[in-house]
Amino acid sequence: MNEYIKTDLELENLRESGARLAMVMDELLSFSMPGISTLAIGDLADELIRKQGGIPVFKGYGAEWGKPFPAAVCVSLNDEVVHGIPSPDRILKEGDLLKLDLGLMFQGMISDMARTKAIGTVSDEATRLMTATRESLDCGIAKIRSGARLSDYAGAVEKRIRQDGFSVIRDLVGHGVGRELHEDPQIPNYFDGTIPDFSFRKGMTVALEPMVNVGGHSIRLAKDGWTYVTRDGSLSAHFEDTVIVTERGTEIVTRLR
Repeated sequence: MNEYIKTDLELENLRESGARLAMVMDELLSFSMPGISTLAIGDLADELIRKQGGIPVFKGYGAEWGKPFPAAVCVSLNDEVVHGIPSPDRILKEGDLLKLDLGLMFQGMISDMARTKAIGTVSDEATRLMTATRESLDCGIAKIRSGARLSDYAGAVEKRIRQDGFSVIRDLVGHGVGRELHEDPQIPNYFDGTIPDFSFRKGMTVALEPMVNVGGHSIRLAKDGWTYVTRDGSLSAHFEDTVIVTERGTEIVTRLR
């Protein structure tokens, strides 16, 4: 696990990266309302990240696989879980459940975060889903400190989700972050006996991200080769923060103070 520990300078740069990313996310959420296209959100994300002195790390990601992601932000709606591609033809409307996921590099360190927003008035079920997903992330973060186990985090997340009868996605997980967008270790939001139960250590930097469905946990890849959608067509929500593990707890770098 020592290779996952960041230096003091890297941690300081990650804090600044996260603060700048949180400001971008705040503006994007305020901008997102009925009548706005997902392409407009994508264009604004790119502009805001660069104004912050950052690099939009999602844009071009995956080029080594021959399918680079074309935007600075993933914009996913309703049954779309993650990795939705911004489009001029996707217009936000009353009742949509919007998910924004984006990353920013500053001074060589990458932060990553996601939020779900109700567009106008949404169903009671959608509201409960958002609340459960957001609270599950907080429940999981509250369990982390140096020496805590993956099972402590994952068990807390899954317990909160099950209280509302929802399902934690199993095919997509959280991850280490910082020097790269996706680093080891992988951090699932559920736990069973097949998963190595590692310990978090002081100085680790991780992106924690419960993805939760109203229906079953199964997902599938859409025809665009990027967007994941729920297999049963049910609603999905997503919240994510970049977190520094400390001796006694955590420091969340992607939330505005």
